[in-house]
Amino acid sequence: MKTLRVTVFGAIVAATSLLAAGAAEANTPHARIAAGADELPGELAIDLRDDLDEAAVVAFARDFGLADLAPNGVESAVDRVERAHVRPADEAGLLARLRADPRVEAAEPMFVVRASFMPDDPLFKEQWHMSRVGAEKAWDYSCGLGATVAVIDTGVACYDDAPFKKGSDLVGTRCTGGWNFVDDRAEAWDDEGHGSHVAGTIAQTTDNGAGASGLAHCARLMPVKVLNEYGWGTSADVAQGIRWAADHGAQVINLSLGAPSPSKVIESAVAHALSKHVTVVAAAGNSGGSVGYPAAYDGVIAVSATNQQGGLAWFSSRGDAIAIAAPGVAVTQQTICNGGRDACETFTALNGTSMASPHVAGAAAMLVAEGVTEPAAIRAALQSTAAPKDDPKKFGAGILDAGAAAAKVHWLHAALRLAFVVGLFALVARRIRRKGGEASKGLGVWLGALIAGVGLLAFAPLLGLAPRAGRLRWLIEIASRPFGEWDLVASASLHRFLPLASAIPVVALTGLLFGVKRARPWLGGFALGMGAYVAQLALSGEVATAYPAMAARVFLAANVLVCAWVARIALDRKPS
Repeated sequence: MKTLRVTVFGAIVAATSLLAAGAAEANTPHARIAAGADELPGELAIDLRDDLDEAAVVAFARDFGLADLAPNGVESAVDRVERAHVRPADEAGLLARLRADPRVEAAEPMFVVRASFMPDDPLFKEQWHMSRVGAEKAWDYSCGLGATVAVIDTGVACYDDAPFKKGSDLVGTRCTGGWNFVDDRAEAWDDEGHGSHVAGTIAQTTDNGAGASGLAHCARLMPVKVLNEYGWGTSADVAQGIRWAADHGAQVINLSLGAPSPSKVIESAVAHALSKHVTVVAAAGNSGGSVGYPAAYDGVIAVSATNQQGGLAWFSSRGDAIAIAAPGVAVTQQTICNGGRDACETFTALNGTSMASPHVAGAAAMLVAEGVTEPAAIRAALQSTAAPKDDPKKFGAGILDAGAAAAKVHWLHAALRLAFVVGLFALVARRIRRKGGEASKGLGVWLGALIAGVGLLAFAPLLGLAPRAGRLRWLIEIASRPFGEWDLVASASLHRFLPLASAIPVVALTGLLFGVKRARPWLGGFALGMGAYVAQLALSGEVATAYPAMAARVFLAANVLVCAWVARIALDRKPS
């Protein structure tokens, strides 16, 4: 790790000095780096033994002729990690000699290390809460594409319907459906400001060079207005809002509202939403005392609020019902002013568990977009990756880490699906051998298996490809997913019917391609990959389907068998 840190520093210093020198030619090192090169040409990172003194370092430089190639010979660094300037043509031979020298612990080309994606929203630097929940890392894995989050609140500035205007920093955010239970109409505009602020944390338009950022900024917002222009509403309207959202395609519901007393009608509405496999997230309350309602109901993810120091906000409610904590102090987002009229808007830093809850709702939407749509699985993923704290009554499982949750889901899925691919191939190959045949093993087999079962670009998060793709992010997301999840990019509601996650595409492709002998290895690999993906779904139970749980598992298991059968006949290289 010492070598890496100093090497990173060396790369940054080198890149900065080249830039300052005004390197303009396309062949300069800086131009190559800007074009995406991963190494600094003509530079080496050399880790010498720490027990060498300055005289030994000078002797080392003389032995390798390094003093003649750089004005100051080898530049001294911490713990004897040195940076040497050499002719690019001499790098390979010199590296071989260096690695054989007993004074050298390690020698390598100077690698370029780049910063993780950061959006160009000018207020992002003030959104301490986004970095605290690991937004930059999370965006490498998901932005909530295909997920729908219902904001049950004072409405959202989603409408251009005079005198109301859509928020200028919601210009790239999709709003879908919605209902206004206060005025009994379809337009759930915001005339108070609370709901728009909450919605911004979930899905404010991001990386658009304006305003602030939102966590699940590719997700759809479903505005449901149940609170009036004074910020209060009735239990009946809240209950109707929850039921409406659950029945109209929301995968996540955010409830940044509450009361100190329970309500049977709201509790029944929450139970209805959970029965529809909707994840319900709610603010714990700002009383400083016990958790309010609906956050305290069974199955709801109750969220407490933390401050910039990672402590519990003084106002945050607490108790056994707390599931997780999230930032709720000085949370910056766009909201409306002047009752949403005359295009009046402002960027305001607000406090409250109302501000903490949408961080968790946004993170839940990111997991939905990764194929985890069952509320219990979402809750488990968020809690298992939360930064632990010592008092569960204040913090639940800990402070939300959306980046860790998104990364864990992605790599666990990739590893399990790849393991299933290998296991299914071994079983199919064994069956083919027992029948006297030989299984195809070429590139086409594994290409088909990756496309169907793992994702051709499953490694994309390591390179930060998705957040840098801009409007083409959906292409990277498709290439990073198994075929059975391609429909998620369009709609998580569609995915619950598993239109692509079955043997149906495999059988269809068999009818089209089986007669083409060269296509059979790819077809067999595709069948293996689909079988592996479907097997992972059956094992994990993470996907909420339109069918009863046991029926869904039986259906998925049957599809694994069909995929394995197609793979066997397609991969069998019978003697010609």
